Amino acid sequence: MSELLQRVAETQAILARIARDFSPAVFASSLAAEDMVLTDLILTAGLPIGIFSLETGRLHAETLAMLDQVRATYGHEIALFRPQPEAVAAYVANNGLNAFYDSVEMRKQCCRIRKVEPLGRALAGKRAWITGQRRAQSSTRSELAVQEFDAAHDTQKFNPLADWSEDNVWDYLRSNNVPYNALHDRGFPSIGCEPCTRAVQPGEDLRAGRWWWEQPESKECGLHVVDGKLIRMTSVAG
Repeated sequence: MSELLQRVAETQAILARIARDFSPAVFASSLAAEDMVLTDLILTAGLPIGIFSLETGRLHAETLAMLDQVRATYGHEIALFRPQPEAVAAYVANNGLNAFYDSVEMRKQCCRIRKVEPLGRALAGKRAWITGQRRAQSSTRSELAVQEFDAAHDTQKFNPLADWSEDNVWDYLRSNNVPYNALHDRGFPSIGCEPCTRAVQPGEDLRAGRWWWEQPESKECGLHVVDGKLIRMTSVAG
């Protein structure tokens, strides 16, 4: 069995177990390459796993276009969770629209409003949530477990692609004709909000284009961080 086929089989088994043992479960999709792999695996298998995305109000047009691509390809409507308008308005009024460039704390405050708080609403009442994180993406994810307990949301968290390489992701997308964000073809391996993401140069880290004005160790938005540390625990077998 090829490496890719083995990775796919392992991931399919993980997703089936989540659907069977951790319902209701949801998949948090950023609409980037890794998340399109999981979207394809979930929807083609008809698994009872909800899919949602965080519409921060600052996403690229190309990212938003993926919602239509998923609808056209799979006949599936991805649920959207948006920030509280009053919280966004207060942040902008007090600090300016692009205050996230001023300091790490200002950036993290923006992420809390636009991403972390909506995530909490998306996960309310769920027994498990799924992400497209991979260990190879950055130094902050090098110890990523396939399954962990997310104490912040009192739920199980799964990272089924933790062991996948960049080549695995793209081999899967291309061999299965899975739609993907057009920004990936323009040097964006990791895609977040438009003002916080740039293309990367050859040889740079995959997440070098995210919050490029910050140091690598601070480059997480808070979705996977509690009290300044990544949410991690020993992988749970099963």
